[in-house]
Amino acid sequence: MALDSMQEIIDEAMASHREIWQVVLNVDEDERQVSEEQSLERMRYTWQAMLDSVDSYQSERRSVSGLVGGDGQRMREFSKSGKALSGDYLQEVIATALKVGESNACMCKIVAAPTAGACGVLPAVLVPLYKSAKASEEEILKALYVASGIGAVIASRACIAGAAGGCQAEIGSASAMAAGALVALQGGDAVQIGNAAAMALKNLMGLVCDPIAGLVEVPCVKRNVVGAVNAVASADMAMAGITSRVPVDEVIDCMGDVGRRMPVEFRETALGGLAATPFGQSIKKQMQGGQ
Repeated sequence: MALDSMQEIIDEAMASHREIWQVVLNVDEDERQVSEEQSLERMRYTWQAMLDSVDSYQSERRSVSGLVGGDGQRMREFSKSGKALSGDYLQEVIATALKVGESNACMCKIVAAPTAGACGVLPAVLVPLYKSAKASEEEILKALYVASGIGAVIASRACIAGAAGGCQAEIGSASAMAAGALVALQGGDAVQIGNAAAMALKNLMGLVCDPIAGLVEVPCVKRNVVGAVNAVASADMAMAGITSRVPVDEVIDCMGDVGRRMPVEFRETALGGLAATPFGQSIKKQMQGGQ
């Protein structure tokens, strides 16, 4: 089967008494003509790269514009103060999203999941669980297959690039992937995974891509935080039995339609949104050497 419909994946999982991660794994085996162990080893390599992108964070690094860097550490230090409104897990989610997003802006190694601009979302929700021993590597790998399946469907039915569909296609897709992965980690069923992905994507529908000076820095890094926190909320809602009134495939199709209708100024061209503000224009002029 092709990974082009979440409903078909859900139906296949239920009909064959398999979990979504197994369905996606089997599709990978068929498409790439690899064994189960070879597929798992590739996913393990990806997971290790995600871990490395967090562990290799250096707070003193700064991006090419100088606007990005150090916020991951600032969040970590604030968390230790005991003044944060969010709980321990959510504090780690926020700090990790910032760290990985900053690392990408500083040209460090990350995992594009599904894109470089949205690279902080999946690690943000998964790494803290792993490091606190609330999820084993085996469980994380299964969750990553779920995330991969969701991402593949979105890429097939809509888009995952900001240039094609705005930031909703990047952060929105990553958030849907992360939400589904979290539900899988919590023991949710295939239907709940679909509901989590749908709610996460709906919540970020219409989000524009407006990088200042065309750099994947501002507002990109902090939007990784929003995508990660949204994923946590959507996963919890799905596990509580809350459903998406609009079916997940229809949500994905709608996101693609919104992206196609989005003015070019809001699709990674840096011609509109925050990029067009006086501040944004001043940074663009600075990066062009004052010309």
